[in-house]
This record gives sequence, structure tokens and C-alpha cells, in this order.
Amino acid sequence: MRPIIGITTYVLPATWGVWRDLPSALVPHDYVESVRLAGGRAVLLPPDDLDADVLGRLDGLLLAGGPDVDPARYGADPEPLTVAHPERDAAELVLLRAALDRDLPILGVCRGMQLLAVAAGGTLHQHLPDIIGHEKHRLAPGVYSEQSATFVPGSRIAALLGDDATIHCFHHQGVADAGSLTVTGRAVDGVPEAIEDPDRRFVLGVQWHPEVSRDRRLFGALVAAATGDKEDPAACADR
Repeated sequence: MRPIIGITTYVLPATWGVWRDLPSALVPHDYVESVRLAGGRAVLLPPDDLDADVLGRLDGLLLAGGPDVDPARYGADPEPLTVAHPERDAAELVLLRAALDRDLPILGVCRGMQLLAVAAGGTLHQHLPDIIGHEKHRLAPGVYSEQSATFVPGSRIAALLGDDATIHCFHHQGVADAGSLTVTGRAVDGVPEAIEDPDRRFVLGVQWHPEVSRDRRLFGALVAAATGDKEDPAACADR
């Protein structure tokens, strides 16, 4: 059987057919297809903060991108451009903390990486342009910026990506302090682009969007860890 990867979802108004602005649990299909192409079976997880029992049926957890993490989660007041969905934070943190307790393989994408950092006791920059002086991490609505990154030699992310350091970003917030996690990748301006926990089976966060390019290296590594295998970077390198 294919390993089952749970993907966290949004609850937002959606429109299709004759239906308009109907509250819907959804996630971009790129996430689902990336898991499928990597050999996993995707299951969507709507926000639910009652318990984390569903983890007993999952082999891995994918924290998808989305709105800003509530600054209250890391002891800060919201700034003018912060748009948080506290109900999603509550639900995902229940899942994340229980998944860490179970040593379940976890991949965090964009917001997912930021949530990993917050759960590890870290903090976020609420609006990067105020810190770094440019908008290159989020060029325009719906436009991914192509950048390059550098990775710490010997880290999991360096082993997975090899010499290819091209990333596709869309975010206005970023990790200020990764807490107990290790920053293993940075953009050329110093913004953290990858964090991980080398002491766990598989806990990796990336600030960019690998689902857009269906990057089998990262999703393949998650699926490999979810099957109980030690991922082979060379085997995951086929995109």
C-alpha cells in the first residue's frame, strides 16, 4: 500500500458551477499531485482542533502554505499587514505537536515551515520588506519569485537538492528565530529558507513552494520516510 500523507487545508469561500462563495475545505491540487507522483496517497485534513486521533491512520504529515500564523502564538502583537486565521493555527498545532510526539515524518511548506518554527519556540518577522528592504520574496499577487539559496553542507536539504539551488517563493513573512530547529538554508539576502531537526526521523521545513514544480526530491523524501525507509538523495533527485 502507498503511504498515506495527510495534507492540512484551508477553509475559504470557493466558487464552482452554480455555487458562489461557499465555505470550503480546500488546498491547491499541486500538493496532492506532488504527493501522488512521489508514490504517496494524499488525504486532506480540514481544520479540527478537538484531537489528533487521525494521525493513527497517517504515515506522514504535510503542512501546507496559507495565511499568516497568529502572532499571539509567539508572543507578539499583530502588525498592520498580518492576516491570521487563528482557527487554522489551533488545529494544525494540535496535529503538529502530536506528530512530533509520534516521530511522524513532517514536511512544512511556506506557512508550514513558519508553524514548525513557532512550535519549536521560535518567532517570525511579520513583514520581511520592513526588515530586508525589498519585495523579492513576493513580487505580486499570484506570482512566484525565482531565487537561489545556499544550504548547509551535510544537512538533509543539501543532500536532497544537490547543486540545484533554485527556489520559487511567495511569502511576506519569514522565520526570525527557528527555536530548537536548525536553519539549514538561506536566500542570498539571508532570509531562512530551510529548517530541520537532524535528531528526528524526518522534520523539514522549506520557505519556498516545491509543489509548484512537483519537486520529487522533497516529496519523495517525505514519502520514503513515511514508508520507514532512509531516503536516498540520489533516488529522490528525479523530478
